Amino acid sequence: MRIANSEIIAQDDEAGSAVPSYLRIHYWWAYVHPRAVKFFERQWLVNLILWGHYQTLRDAALAALGAVLPGRSLQVACVYGDLTEKLGRRVAAGDGMLDIVDVLPVQLANLRRKLPADIPARLLAMDSSRLTLPDASYDRVLLFFLLHEQPRDTRLRTLAEAFRVVKPGGDVVIIDYAKPQWWHPLRIWLPLLGRIEPYAPDLWTAEIPLPGGAVIERGAYFGGLYQKLVVRR
Repeated sequence: MRIANSEIIAQDDEAGSAVPSYLRIHYWWAYVHPRAVKFFERQWLVNLILWGHYQTLRDAALAALGAVLPGRSLQVACVYGDLTEKLGRRVAAGDGMLDIVDVLPVQLANLRRKLPADIPARLLAMDSSRLTLPDASYDRVLLFFLLHEQPRDTRLRTLAEAFRVVKPGGDVVIIDYAKPQWWHPLRIWLPLLGRIEPYAPDLWTAEIPLPGGAVIERGAYFGGLYQKLVVRR
């Protein structure tokens, strides 16, 4: 079944109506305020924020998921740039279905505007740490630069939910920060970034705690500052 993305077709009333405090306090400037959304929805700017590595990391995520994606795919949280459109094209090629969840209505509305109408996608308003989705209902799940923005307890619940909804044998693909090499020139800049993104230092000092499954692929990018994990349930 193909569903046009011209509207947000499902919403969890409790999760979709409340902005989590960590977003309201620390990320209003990037994700919550409508003017912020309009400002950051520029691919060149996203690439600049990621030190010129957006395309590399986007393509690494897509390659890990596969060129043709039948069945059901889940993207946890909206992202700026064209990642979701490219993911949707691969889902369409496999005659599959793509769900994108986000707790912020403003982010879903932004995605609704930019996502082509022929992408087989549903936009679902819900909290990543409390997904109102059935167990083992997706063939693959993507978390793209989400975990570093969440407090540790929320991050652990988000990971648990991702592994809960993926089918046995399915993959959870994670792209995010990691611990850079000791010689990395940006290590001196990380304390400043930590003031802007207060939960990111967790990923610079420790591995992402995975609730289950086996890591079948790892990738390191830009001197280890960014990582890819492909975990099979």
